[in-house]
Amino acid sequence: MDFFNLASLLIVLASLFAFMNLKTFKLPTTIGVMLFGLIFSLGLILLQKLGFNLQDKANIILASVHFERALLDGMLSFLLFVGALHINLEDLLKQKGPVLSFASIGLVVSTLIIGYSTYFILPFLGIELSLLYCLIFGALISPTDPIAVLALLKQAKAPKSLETKIAGESLFNDGVGVVLFIILIDLLKSNEAFSVSSLFITFAHEALGGAFIGLITGYIAYRLIMSVDDYKVEILLSLGLVMGGYSLAQYFHCSGPIAMVISGLLIGNQGRRFAMSKKTKEHLDTFWELIDEILNAVLFLLIGLELIVIFDEQSYWLAGLIMIPIVLAARYISIGIPVQLLKRIRSFSPHITRLMTWSGLRGGISIALALSLPEGKERNLILTITYMIVIFSIVVQGLSFSKLLRKSLS
Repeated sequence: MDFFNLASLLIVLASLFAFMNLKTFKLPTTIGVMLFGLIFSLGLILLQKLGFNLQDKANIILASVHFERALLDGMLSFLLFVGALHINLEDLLKQKGPVLSFASIGLVVSTLIIGYSTYFILPFLGIELSLLYCLIFGALISPTDPIAVLALLKQAKAPKSLETKIAGESLFNDGVGVVLFIILIDLLKSNEAFSVSSLFITFAHEALGGAFIGLITGYIAYRLIMSVDDYKVEILLSLGLVMGGYSLAQYFHCSGPIAMVISGLLIGNQGRRFAMSKKTKEHLDTFWELIDEILNAVLFLLIGLELIVIFDEQSYWLAGLIMIPIVLAARYISIGIPVQLLKRIRSFSPHITRLMTWSGLRGGISIALALSLPEGKERNLILTITYMIVIFSIVVQGLSFSKLLRKSLS
C-alpha cells in the first residue's frame, strides 16, 4: 500500500473512532480512539478464527506502517515540540530540581530495578532472557510517555506545581530514556565490555548535543519570527524548526527528543513573549493544537491496532501481567528516592510520590522502542510485555488518575 492510501486509511479510521467515542463512551479522545482500535483488532482476530482472511491483510498493512520509524522519526518531533510549547519556563525553572532528579536519577533507578527484577523473575516462568536484554527492557519501559501524560493532564485539574513536575519530567525523561536505550542497544550489537567512561561520553554527546542543537535552531527561528509580522510565515518557520531541527540532531547522532523540548520551550516562552503578535499567538496555538490532536489520534489508533501483531504465547502474556506491578513499584521507588532527598530543601504537594507514580503513563514510545529491537524471540517477549503494560497504564491509570487526584488533595 502506497503512503497516501495508507495515511488516508489511518486518518479515516482515527476520525471514525474519535466520532464513535464522542457519541458513546465520551472518554478522552486518545484513550477512546485506542479502545476502539483494540475492539477493531479483536474483531479482525475473531473473523480470522471464523475463516475470514482479514487479519493477514491487516498484518500486511501494519507492517508497511513501520510504527517505530513513524513515531521515532516522524510524529515524536511534532508531539514533543507542541508539548514543550505550552510549558511555562518560569514555572519549570522553579521546579528544575525535582524535574531533573526524576528524569535522571529516577529513570536510572527505575531501569535498574525493572531490569534486574525481570532477570530474576522470568526463569520462574520458564523464560530465559539475558541481563542486557532485561536492562534494555527496563530502559524502554521506564520513561513516561509525554504524549500520553500531557493528554492526561488536559483532563485533570492538578495544582500548578504538581502539573509542572509531571509534565516537565515526562518531556525530559523521554529524551534521557531514549538515549539510555540507544547506548544499551549499541552495547548489545557491538558485544563490547561495559565501560562507565564510554557510557558517560555517549550519554553526554547525545543529551548535551541535543540540548545545544535545540537551543541554536530554536534561537535562529526565534530571531526570524521576530523579524516578520505575518502569522502564516511565522507558523511555517515553526514547522521548519521542528522538522529541520529534529533531522539535524539525528544527523549529528544527538538526541532529537531533547532538541525538540528545548526548541519548544524557547519558542513557547521567549518567542511568544517578545516575537509574536496577539494574532500570531492565536493562530500558532490553533495550528499546533490541531497537529497535536491529529497525530495523537493516529498514534493511539496504531497502539490499538498493534494487538494484531502481538504474539500468541501464553507465558509471555503471563510475564506481562506479573511485570505490571513490578513496573509500578519501580516507578514508586524511583520517584520516592529523589523526593526524600529533596524534602530537606523544598516542599512537595501532598501524596506526590503516589500521584506521580499513577500519572506515569507509558505509551507509543515504549512500543516503538520495543519494535525497533532486532528480530528474534527476545523482541517478541519484550514487545508482548511492553504492550500489556502500555494498555494497562493508559486505560486503568489514565481513566482513574483524576479521581485519585481529587481524593488525594481533598
